[in-house]
Amino acid sequence: MGELRLGDVIDDYCVKCRRITNHSVVSILNEQPAKVRCRSCYSDHDYRHEIPPPSRKELKKAELFKEVLASVNPAASGTAEVAPESSAADVKPKKRVGKKV
Repeated sequence: MGELRLGDVIDDYCVKCRRITNHSVVSILNEQPAKVRCRSCYSDHDYRHEIPPPSRKELKKAELFKEVLASVNPAASGTAEVAPESSAADVKPKKRVGKKV
């Protein structure tokens, strides 16, 4: 692809339409589009490189995954102290307290 100019038509993810549509380049920064305008709904937004934002469901999964990793390996989270190593015989299962999931 050649050098982009203002007004050129490119594909991008539109946050208002919630799909990939044609966009016009509105501003350029460092030879890359910075702002674009959707040619369907005429909304202006930052250029997103045709990547839709993660859904709330995906964000929640990532957050839960980090919590599980922190509980399995506290050193990975960076906030908890590292416990001395114990053998598998010393480990007792934890009792669940609270609501059932």
